Formats: sequence, structure tokens, C-alpha cells
Amino acid sequence: MRIGIPREIKAEENRVSMTPAGVAALVAHGHQVLVQKDAGAGSGLLDKEYRQAGARIVANARDIWRRADMMVKVKEPLPPEYRYLREDLILFTYLHLAADSRLTRTLQNSGMCAIGYETIQLEDGSLPLLAPMSEVAGRLAVQVGAWCLQAFPEGGRGVLLGGVSGVRPADVVILGAGIAGANACQIAAGVGAHVSIMDINPAKLRYIRDVLGGHVTTIMSNRANIEEEVTHADLVIGSVLLPGAKAPRLVTRSMVKNMRPGSVIVDISIDQGGCIETSRPTTLDEPTFVESGVVHYCVTNMPAIVPRTSTFALTNATFSYALELANKGLRRAVRENAALKRGVNVCRGGITQEGVAAAFGVEHVMIEDLL
Repeated sequence: MRIGIPREIKAEENRVSMTPAGVAALVAHGHQVLVQKDAGAGSGLLDKEYRQAGARIVANARDIWRRADMMVKVKEPLPPEYRYLREDLILFTYLHLAADSRLTRTLQNSGMCAIGYETIQLEDGSLPLLAPMSEVAGRLAVQVGAWCLQAFPEGGRGVLLGGVSGVRPADVVILGAGIAGANACQIAAGVGAHVSIMDINPAKLRYIRDVLGGHVTTIMSNRANIEEEVTHADLVIGSVLLPGAKAPRLVTRSMVKNMRPGSVIVDISIDQGGCIETSRPTTLDEPTFVESGVVHYCVTNMPAIVPRTSTFALTNATFSYALELANKGLRRAVRENAALKRGVNVCRGGITQEGVAAAFGVEHVMIEDLL
């Protein structure tokens, strides 16, 4: 199979979908890997490293999309790439379609099969390809939240997360105790903030309490508790996820209006539409905006801030699935691997992922009926 590794075109997206080591392994299995020129430069991975791994360097995007049988990316295709989508191409990347109706329609119209990293799901409900970037995003959420709380340049409250002797630390509220929320919780508690974490799953809260002990307050998530906690928070981190579906809006506009001026919201869930009613997607070029006196940070590709770490973590997680697709082809791979089957979002014009179909109010199609 010919596998394409393009250069990402999203603003400030410096990750690349595969390391040279991953390329070498694919080549060792008899596959041809096409890497676009300078695709890995933002992650400190040079063309000569990919050549040494056995890749062919392709000068431009048009040629790599035209020649590949499967495109392995980091982020979803953007409008300039829509013209390259075709029926006989497999797309393997983060998609987050529930928040993007235009991309969903475009993929349907192309007739191609698109597999979303974020919806590959194991029998125990875990999301192995979302996990590494959730871990990165959760840890980064505390860093960027601390930065936004500074009086300059973002106009935050001027609060130090961990406080100092004789001065109380910042109040951090985390919505969702999944991988992103748990990592945010660990980092925020580690710097000395007063942390409350909320979830509807008592088992997750119990685990966090067991790990972090009395350094964190665990609270069952419901509207009344959310309103009470958010109102007094210096930093709110939204990390709620429903696989494939739009994130539930847990924090309303009126709750945001009752927050203290200069407080901060970091909405990690923004890829899936956001869990804060006032959230809207931002970019690394312009990462924040202020609404109702509250600083919002809603960057849709937060792990791109640390592209080298993210690239290696992503390849570690995605490689075995990419290799299985290359070795077996789509039909056999999804027949033999239930997790991979759950990852197919769109195929032959039909929406095959339940959460995505529900987001658009249509019935999902069984992938077996399309292949």
C-alpha cells in the first residue's frame, strides 16, 4: 500500500502524523511511504531522517494526495484539501465530525472512507488513540490557564495558581475526570492550586481521590454543583467527552456572567463543540477572547504547542492501527478489529459512527452494508 504523510496546513500545527521510526516499520512490512517535504520540520524531524527510514519525499500536497492509497494525518482536512478527497482513498486522522457539518458533508460526497482516531474504542470503552493527546491537552490546560490568569497580556485576575505564603492559591474547577481531566487535576494540584474535579461517574472520582488524596475535592456533577463551583472559580477547565458526539453544554452563559472578572475558562472539549456555552474555536495565532469579563482559551489543537512530544506520543498510539490497515486493507481490517470498526465515521457516502449520526439527526449506517 502507498501511505501518504502530508504536511499539516492548520494554523501553527507543527505536529506530523508519523515519526521516521514508524515509517521504517511500515517500509519493513513492504509498504511504500510518501512524506511531503518538510512535513516533520515543526517537530524537529528532518527530510533526511525520513529518507534514511525508506520514505520517498514528495514536493507538494497535490502529488502526495493523488498518489497515496491511505493518507495518515494529524488533523481533519481543511477546505484547501477538500479537492483531493476521492472515493478510493482511506483517510486516517482526527476528525471530530460532530462539530463540523461542512466537513462531514464533503466526506460523504467524496465517497471515501474516513477513520477518526478519536472514535476507535476498545471493549472497555477506552479510546486508545485519543488518550495520548488528551493527556497532553490536560497537562497543557493548566499551563495555559496559569498564563491567562496573569494580568498581562491577557487581562486575567492576576492570580498565581499556587499562591504564596499567607495568600490563598487559585481555585481551579475541572469538569470531567477522564484522561484529560485527570491529568489537569494532577498538574494543578502539583503546583499547589485548590482543585475541585467533577464527574458523573463516581468510580472515576474515587480513583482520583485514591491517587491524589486530600489535595483534591471530588464532586458529583450536576447543574447545581456546577453552578456553585464555577461561580467561585479562578480557572475552569472543561474536559468532557462523549465519543464521536457533540460535547454537552454544562456551563451556561448565565453561569459565565456570574464568574469573577478576569477569571479564565480553558475548554479542551472545543474540538467536539465545547462544554461551555460561551466557547467558540480559537487558533494558536489568536488563542483567547473575552466574554462577560472572562478570558476564554479555546484552541482546537492544543497539543500542537508541544509538537515534538505530541508527534512521538501520537505515533506510539496510532502505528499498530495504521499498519493493520496497510497490511489487511480496510475491509478485512474492520472485519477483524472491532475497535477499528468503531473508528470508521464516514464510508461510501454513509455516516457509520453513531455519535456523529446523532449529532446531525440522521440514522447511522452499518459499515458491513457498505463494504
